[in-house]
Amino acid sequence: MAGEPHATFFALTPDRVLDAVEVGGLRCTGRCLPLRAFENRVYEVELEDERRLVVKFYRPGRWSRETLLDEHAFLLDLVAAEVPAVAPLDLGNGRTLNEIEGIYYAAFPKVRGRTLDELDAEGRRRIGRTIGRLHAVGAARDAPHRPRLSVERYVLEPLEVLTKGDVIPGTLGPRYRDVALRIADAVAGPLAAARVQRIHGDLHMGNILWAPNGPILVDFDDCLVGPPVQDLWLLARGDSEEARRARADLLEGYEVFREFDRATLALCEPLRALRIIHMSGWIARRWEDPSFPPAFPGFRDHRYWMEEYEALIGISEALSGAG
Repeated sequence: MAGEPHATFFALTPDRVLDAVEVGGLRCTGRCLPLRAFENRVYEVELEDERRLVVKFYRPGRWSRETLLDEHAFLLDLVAAEVPAVAPLDLGNGRTLNEIEGIYYAAFPKVRGRTLDELDAEGRRRIGRTIGRLHAVGAARDAPHRPRLSVERYVLEPLEVLTKGDVIPGTLGPRYRDVALRIADAVAGPLAAARVQRIHGDLHMGNILWAPNGPILVDFDDCLVGPPVQDLWLLARGDSEEARRARADLLEGYEVFREFDRATLALCEPLRALRIIHMSGWIARRWEDPSFPPAFPGFRDHRYWMEEYEALIGISEALSGAG
């Protein structure tokens, strides 16, 4: 049905986007450009006062209003503390979250910056300082409606999607499941014991924009409550000497502003395994979205799953050796 939120989400038009922005009294010039995004639908809109907005329409059914407002509260706390993040704007009606035909949406100021593929030691220390400040604010209060980083959410639920959907080819499915469950068993205790708080949750290089005055943290769509180490390992992946040096640089900057529990560095590789499983489950859940097959063309191939499986085996064996 045309009025259903998912149908509307897939059929968003510039006119609907502009109408949504103007509901609270903002006025657009008519300029509306779609931006590359998978989980949500995102558009750049120009206002008559020459401001540029990035308007995000959240995928229906993924987050509740309360969950989205927890994200917005975190961002507003960060900006109030002068941490370089991008907070949602008042849509002209005193709110940062609005709804059109069952789809929640928010608007953010457009910020300019570039993403980097890698950082030198000083760049890592600089982003480490920023993450330390981020976490100091994040620890100040809870986000009760945001997801928690757990093996249930990051292993068991994705596995159910992957196995029921017959996504993994051939006889690899049972082996993939077995190694994923071994990792879940190994990490469940340490993960449950770790101190948790509000974190970014998906802090890879693509979610850091570098402006002339330093880094800006963007895209808190996956912010969650979890151990602070989750926001470090994505910037220094793996268990190589190079990765350990990179984490040391990050922590050198981080600990200028906040103490860090270095015992939780043992979670870096298990958290990488959880992300591998979670990401595959996410792609499988979204496969009917027409934007996903072109974006992940190898997802149904045996080679993709062998690479994922071999990565999980390597992490599992390292965990067994450490135990």
